[in-house]
Amino acid sequence: MAQGHRQERVADQIRQEISELLTRGTVHDPGIGFITVTRVKVSPDLQVARAYYTSMGDAKARRETEKALERATPFFRRHLGARLRLRRVPELEFRFDESVGHQDRIEQILRDLHAQEEALAASSPEEPDTSHDAHDRPDEHED
Repeated sequence: MAQGHRQERVADQIRQEISELLTRGTVHDPGIGFITVTRVKVSPDLQVARAYYTSMGDAKARRETEKALERATPFFRRHLGARLRLRRVPELEFRFDESVGHQDRIEQILRDLHAQEEALAASSPEEPDTSHDAHDRPDEHED
């Protein structure tokens, strides 16, 4: 069980270090655009770290960012080796995080459904108030 906690701590440290390197402008590759490291998953033996990221731009910009990150991977590993207290620096893999796009798509679908419901409710005629039926009224002919 303790191994799982260590795995999470190492993953969080790696995410934090990569994010700092990117925000400080230490990485000088122009192909790396504006990216955000969303999460890092480390294998149970701490030998492989997968860093998931999102980026701005279209598919072409995404491919450029992917290539630039591949070129910069040795640079990241050297910096991680200097900053982290590990016997062996994990192999680093960068993967585009598809989950953010899926979340955006789900939110858009939900917004569309709510808009359709509101439009349907606005276009349907209001039903008459039938809470006072004729037999509920007092008989006017009684004395």
